[in-house]
Amino acid sequence: MSEAVRVITERVRVRVRQEGLDLADDGRLANQYVGDEVRRYSERALGGAVPMLDDERAATQEVIACLTGFGVLQPFLDDPGIEEIWINSPTRIFVARSGVAELTPLVMTEQSVRDVVERMLQASGRRIDFSSPFVDASLPDGSRLHAVIPDITRRYWSVNIRKFTRRIRDLHRLVERDSLTLQAAEFLRMCVWAGQNILVSGATQTGKTTLLGALLSSSRSAERIVTVEETFELDVSARDVVAMQCRQPSLEGTGEITLRRLIKEALRMRPDRIVVGEVREAESLDLLIALNSGLPGMCSIHANSARDALVKLSTLPLLAGPNIDAAFVLPTVAGCIDIVVHCELNRRGHRRVSEILAPSGQLNGAAVDASPLFVVIDGVLQPTGAFPSKMSKFAAAGLDPAVVLRSSD
Repeated sequence: MSEAVRVITERVRVRVRQEGLDLADDGRLANQYVGDEVRRYSERALGGAVPMLDDERAATQEVIACLTGFGVLQPFLDDPGIEEIWINSPTRIFVARSGVAELTPLVMTEQSVRDVVERMLQASGRRIDFSSPFVDASLPDGSRLHAVIPDITRRYWSVNIRKFTRRIRDLHRLVERDSLTLQAAEFLRMCVWAGQNILVSGATQTGKTTLLGALLSSSRSAERIVTVEETFELDVSARDVVAMQCRQPSLEGTGEITLRRLIKEALRMRPDRIVVGEVREAESLDLLIALNSGLPGMCSIHANSARDALVKLSTLPLLAGPNIDAAFVLPTVAGCIDIVVHCELNRRGHRRVSEILAPSGQLNGAAVDASPLFVVIDGVLQPTGAFPSKMSKFAAAGLDPAVVLRSSD
């Protein structure tokens, strides 16, 4: 921030405090107040009292961003081509475009980094301090904020802001972006209609959340969907949807709401489909119990492949306690999970579905038996010729996946 912008920003803040206003809720008033102060500053600059502004319009936008948005980071948040922003230090600020990272020329101060994070947390009700050095929160536009402070980090605040595209709202858009073939999209749509339990796997930033949202857009209009997440990320446009997120403990260590609690509460809300944004720990047990009750569901999980996702889902429930046995978990995973969809991000930044797997419902030794339905061959997602072993849900919905799996693009 230049000295001129700092001076103008402070003068607007003084005026706002004196008049008891909140510019964040009134964009028209913010533009008026900032425009007034920019003109006054330029008049003083013409008289030689202060340095001239290089670009009045750019200065106006920067001041407005500082007052009503998130300061110098606001242009990155407004840029639809940027997927993620992260700050390693005040002088090392990166963005990702189409999956590719780039170092920006932006330079902040330590105080300005702290200020912008605190401003981002205001609407969430969450906090970051010595007693709670990590924070996950949703921004008003749906982006996800993650921040860590010293002495957990070596010296500087570490900040990640992950944006979620609103341009991809259904499977058709994924087909248009070459992330999915039409044949695979039609099969997945049929799986959603049939109430199949779908596990979406992949590494970080491979598009798992986006795919979950696209799958949910195929749900029947009469379905009641309940989503549970650590922080709000899913953007579901269904007619009847309830979204819940976790809550951090208070300063007294009370009031924490975990994913496990949310899954249990979701079952009391008459859901037709339950969605867990991501399973990482013992909440996987509660999800499996919910799915084992006949309730259709979806979730995502970090894994290197579709088969690794099944292995991980068979292991995580053991974290719930010493009384949880693999003899219960393995057959439950085999019986509950109907489809595994694996996503990947290649070196060119292109996201795509690389594998669709169908568990048979049986165990193969100490592993869940599954057959690949779609795999990447010569760079294209193609059907293998296999068919799902578990057909009862398809039959109950009056659907035949063979109609799609036997067709060709």
